[in-house]
Amino acid sequence: MARLCLALLLVFAGCAHAPAAVDPLAQPESALLAGQVVAVAYSGYRAGQHPDRGEGAVEPSDAELQEDLQILAAAGLRLIRLYDAGELSARVLALIEARKLPMKVMLGAWLEAEVSNHEGCPWLTAPIPEERLTANTIRNADEVARVIALANAHPEVVVAVNVGNEAMVSWNDHMVPLQAMLRYLRQVRGAIRQPVSTADNYVVWAEQGPALAEAVDFAAVHTYPAWEGKTVEEGLAFTVENLLAVRRAVPGLRLVIGEAGWPTVASEFGARASEAHQARYVAELVAWARTHAVTTFLFEAFDEDWKGDPKDPDGAEKHWGLYTLGREPKPAAARLR
Repeated sequence: MARLCLALLLVFAGCAHAPAAVDPLAQPESALLAGQVVAVAYSGYRAGQHPDRGEGAVEPSDAELQEDLQILAAAGLRLIRLYDAGELSARVLALIEARKLPMKVMLGAWLEAEVSNHEGCPWLTAPIPEERLTANTIRNADEVARVIALANAHPEVVVAVNVGNEAMVSWNDHMVPLQAMLRYLRQVRGAIRQPVSTADNYVVWAEQGPALAEAVDFAAVHTYPAWEGKTVEEGLAFTVENLLAVRRAVPGLRLVIGEAGWPTVASEFGARASEAHQARYVAELVAWARTHAVTTFLFEAFDEDWKGDPKDPDGAEKHWGLYTLGREPKPAAARLR
């Protein structure tokens, strides 16, 4: 009996000193892009401005771009995400370099549809014509060449490159098949020194992550609790659940949140969209990201009125900004430091 009691005491003593469970989402500081936790998606379009929608673009001036970058820098942001390798992105990179602005960039290559996803995308009401898909494939090759050239021309500013944005998720209108995506990723990765990824919904990474992992340096994951019917009280837990699904699929791959946010106005969400809810979700997400060393690109810097349905001024797509269209800070902007 004495020996049994001693054995039990040793077991309990061992349990008392057992190491705490390892958090599968915790990363070393070295996993951060440019050493930054909090980053932001950026588009410089202001009221009345927009990219080319068939009749030409109306783009911001260099002075307006510089003002935006200074606003973000003053809020403590030092890392932005640009979505394509077009003229506006090239101007932003040149401006950061020429004016010695304290900003780094995850640069993007925007990929257009190479297959018609009219059966999966709710707003594609007819198949995309074959001639357009062929033209898109040529355009995508040009875009990939541009992103390589810009990344190599601005090695001190561009700290990562993202190829394609939500190009594989089941509901998109610009579908790129996995094998094509892998070719683009390998091409870019072999031609630049910066780390490379593709940004997509957490479901894509959970399902196709093992195939993508061999061609990327990190997983850029999108997570949007509001779009999936969650309340702000459920928001952070849902985001963590999304990331855990990705971690199970790619256990050894560095994680980056490529987009996450909360709208302040949304006809689609009703009362779930508000400045108070945005401020809460951003504060909780930023606190979590700091403790886990996960670079997090908040979506987005400024409201953009050109997006979404032009007949619905309250549509969610127009109201994800941490700042208003007029560059006034919302409460969430104070939660970034």
